[in-house]
Amino acid sequence: MELLELLKALILGFVEGMTEFAPVSSTGHLIIVDDMWLKTSDFLGKYSANTFKIVIQLGSIMAVVIVFWKRLFSLVGLYKMKDVAPGSQLKLTHVLVGLIPAGVFGLLFEDFIDEHLFSVETVLVGLVIGAILMLIADKYGPKDPKTKTLDQITYKQAFSVGLVQCLSLWPGFSRSGATISGGVLFGLSHRTAADFTFIMAVPVMFGASFVSLFKNWEHVNPDDLSFYIVGFISAFVFALISIKFFLKLIERVKLTPFAIYRLVLAAILFVIIIM
Repeated sequence: MELLELLKALILGFVEGMTEFAPVSSTGHLIIVDDMWLKTSDFLGKYSANTFKIVIQLGSIMAVVIVFWKRLFSLVGLYKMKDVAPGSQLKLTHVLVGLIPAGVFGLLFEDFIDEHLFSVETVLVGLVIGAILMLIADKYGPKDPKTKTLDQITYKQAFSVGLVQCLSLWPGFSRSGATISGGVLFGLSHRTAADFTFIMAVPVMFGASFVSLFKNWEHVNPDDLSFYIVGFISAFVFALISIKFFLKLIERVKLTPFAIYRLVLAAILFVIIIM
């Protein structure tokens, strides 16, 4: 693996780590940067390049595990959260209820999504529609939400957020953009919606990464292992940096600035595509 190609892995890891948990669509940014600039499929092959984009998400999700380890351990009974009233704590079942809708839709439409929706054009559509949802959430979500902590989330809210998460199966829509917007519309504070989004992302992204590896293992060349490792480490480091920054930022600026960024990016892409 040449140095220039490893630099591309580093760049894609940076893009993944910095955008995975912001509501701007990491998948969309990876498709844009790779398809329009780096073109890793030219030397990795189409299936291996797509698998790489999934695998480096493992780096990002490992950063979530580091940041939220207490909460994650509490879900499986390995840690006791402090200052939480008995019977009111967020449970693993809340997370599972939130995962059911997207899990079902993902299994039903996975092949269709992989074959037809990974393109700059579909990302453009996802960026615009996702931005509109985020603007709606900021405008019409409750100004003083009742659910201000993870331990106040109800099963109805968890399932409702899970339904909205299905929209993120469309590349460019953004998992965090969909779930945070859905959470706000269903009565969660922006910070609580973001926290719940990150926690739900752990099983989703682990599952997606391992399924993709299993299905496409024959397309992964051992000679490309260094490319995968560099991308994984890069995504982990930059995700670790971005998560804490984003959690502080979302409390102050809400979703609107991210929606505006998405619309500007979509406009630039539209100009590039039609030229």
